[in-house]
Amino acid sequence: MSEQTAEKVADQVVVVGAGHGAGQVVATLKQKKYPGHIVVVGDEAWLPYQRPPLSKKFLAGELPAERLYVKPEKFYDDPDIEVRLNTRVTAIDPDARSLSASDGSRIHYSQLVLATGSRARTLSVTGSDLAGIHYLRGIDDVNAIRGELEQASRTVIVGAGYIGLEVAAVMRQLGQEVTVLEMADRVMSRVVSPTLSSFYAGEHENAGVRLLLGQGLDGFEGRNGRVTAVATSAGELLPADLVIVGIGILPNTELAEAAGLEVDNGIVVDEHCRSSDPHIYAIGDCTSHPSRIYGRRLRLESVQNALEQAKVAAVNINGGDECYDQVPWFWSDQFDLKLQIAGLSEGYDETVLRGNPAERRFSCAYLKDGRLLALDAVNAPKDFMQAKALIAKGVQPDVDKLADPQVALNTLSDSP
Repeated sequence: MSEQTAEKVADQVVVVGAGHGAGQVVATLKQKKYPGHIVVVGDEAWLPYQRPPLSKKFLAGELPAERLYVKPEKFYDDPDIEVRLNTRVTAIDPDARSLSASDGSRIHYSQLVLATGSRARTLSVTGSDLAGIHYLRGIDDVNAIRGELEQASRTVIVGAGYIGLEVAAVMRQLGQEVTVLEMADRVMSRVVSPTLSSFYAGEHENAGVRLLLGQGLDGFEGRNGRVTAVATSAGELLPADLVIVGIGILPNTELAEAAGLEVDNGIVVDEHCRSSDPHIYAIGDCTSHPSRIYGRRLRLESVQNALEQAKVAAVNINGGDECYDQVPWFWSDQFDLKLQIAGLSEGYDETVLRGNPAERRFSCAYLKDGRLLALDAVNAPKDFMQAKALIAKGVQPDVDKLADPQVALNTLSDSP
């Protein structure tokens, strides 16, 4: 090893994973003029890219894959940035500060960032290995779905969460006959109130989506190795040319756990995004971090969380002392509706509706013991932006004013 190479290894950040967060780590390190070498290791064939458009514009064929990249290809034309694609990290040796890769190489690091993200939950019911059954997590998944659309006219979607409903909306717009099968008795039941669920169910049904709620999945039937129908727990057989499963995700924590890092519903990190090993940071879906705002640890499946943690980790790797403590936020595009969610509504004991759902522009606020926990905004971006500040302050707003859409949220303060 040359002296120059040895110096680079001694001051080398390695990022495991090539998603949105990984791309942001590299961008921030470069912006902060990090003096060492940066290596990104990803098991897909694509440069770090954004996942949210996958179930929306990319699935609809409105974006080429290159438009998903966090940074354009030329950004990585830098002698101090090395990108290894189609490569999987198989083990971490914290004592040696090195990684073992699927190509047989070893990669040394001075600081490591785990941006391993998450993977789709999979089904193990009868027929789940038939062709035509898809999960939607990466570019290749969407390319596979799009490759079958011309021969398909009937799509069944398993799961009525964000992904399932976003896909349902796109598939209807592409002319597919769409049925959504959901075990819960309402759509998006884990994340929104019954009012929001009812509104979105109505929108989908008005667009021609058939919703089967409160029904489980018994299995799949097929012919010549390809799916032809979905069997429900109610005994119905749904004809299907294409099945898309969206039943949640699982954090990719196996590497961290095998390396002896603390893992508890995600890789445990502190407010600096540092794991239980001082030389290893972790960001994004795979992490569990402390939240001052909610007084507990959180594992968030959110682009905002991945990007902001990436910035904090990169700044701290470069000698900074930054903490991550932000109001979580999420969004979902379905038809011409933009749902923006500020905060986490878990544990709420009261909801307050702002505006009229019939006008397709309204908000729903969630409170616990009078304190604003979260707010869902439908085509109401101003409410969304202003709610984030109130949630961060732990405001207990006047409920009557909160319910009045003519009263700007940023004028509310604690009730007298």
